Amino acid sequence: MHNIFLKDKEKLKSLKMIAPGTPLREGLESILRAKTGALIVVGDSEDILQIVEGGFNINAEFSPAYVYELAKMDGAIILSSDGKRILYANTQLIPDPSISSKETGIRHRTAERVARQTGGMVISISQRRNIITLYQGYAKYVVRETSELLAKANQAIQTLDKYKSVLDQGMINLSALEFEDIVTLYDVVTVIQRNEMVMRIVTEVEKYIIELGDEGRLVSMQLDELVGNVKEDGKFLFKDYNIKPGMNYNDFKKEMRSFSSEELLDLSNIVKLLGYSQITSDLDICVYPKGYRILNRIPRLPASVIENLVSDFMNFQAVLRASIEQLDEVEGIGEVRAQSIRNGLRRIQEQVLVDRHI
Repeated sequence: MHNIFLKDKEKLKSLKMIAPGTPLREGLESILRAKTGALIVVGDSEDILQIVEGGFNINAEFSPAYVYELAKMDGAIILSSDGKRILYANTQLIPDPSISSKETGIRHRTAERVARQTGGMVISISQRRNIITLYQGYAKYVVRETSELLAKANQAIQTLDKYKSVLDQGMINLSALEFEDIVTLYDVVTVIQRNEMVMRIVTEVEKYIIELGDEGRLVSMQLDELVGNVKEDGKFLFKDYNIKPGMNYNDFKKEMRSFSSEELLDLSNIVKLLGYSQITSDLDICVYPKGYRILNRIPRLPASVIENLVSDFMNFQAVLRASIEQLDEVEGIGEVRAQSIRNGLRRIQEQVLVDRHI
């Protein structure tokens, strides 16, 4: 249930509105503590206002204290779509009764029908069970305790740390093989697979951070520290090894994200995405990087110059073997920059060899 809800950007935006530390969450927590229950619609579209009957026209700036006091009345509360104003209170919501609902309580059934009919965000606070439930469109999400979310976020961070260590070792090994010119297709697709696994955990942690609001700052800092260059490396890996005509990185990323966990484990799926399946099914064949990933590790080397290098030399080994004079001939590279590229590549190679044996 949680993942279905969290896939949609609009719904993540909704969770952000009720995250700990927000005024709306403060109001909801007060209602929970008072055990009065509430039905709150966030949205002022025509579809929503058409099913609102009676009540009081408030049109006041939102405050946690106001929403808490207004929830003591039986009817629903209508907020503006940005949640910054209280528009109506003590209203009756009259959704289409033919819309199916699996909820048993009247409040939750109404909330579900309103969300399904209007696509809007509806918050239902159960008086009896003392929980906050969020409905939007056909999705439902039960808001979890901050302590539970923190425990899950920290668990995800620990998992991320382990996966990132494996990815880092794979990247170091790939870099060494690129310098030695003995990269196989297996080496490449394995690292791309691990990169995607790490990015999936990153996405999961980001969702927890959104839900945690102010309470997620420490988790956010840990995530930033762990992630490093994972996103950029994924992009450069694609640019280095993709041979599929017409395939751009965004399409590649979308296709990768659409793989199930089982499909991601099957390396032939990544081989096909990169375009090699038209040539071979042998994972032990040698492949040759264009050089984007390692060239981007050289300090102060502009992207335009890297593009010119790749365009002129076609593959990384040609760049690596190029003389100062040959590098100097590339547009945007003078003698000083040519020397810094040579020195930069030598330093990266030395560092890779050291890291490989740690």
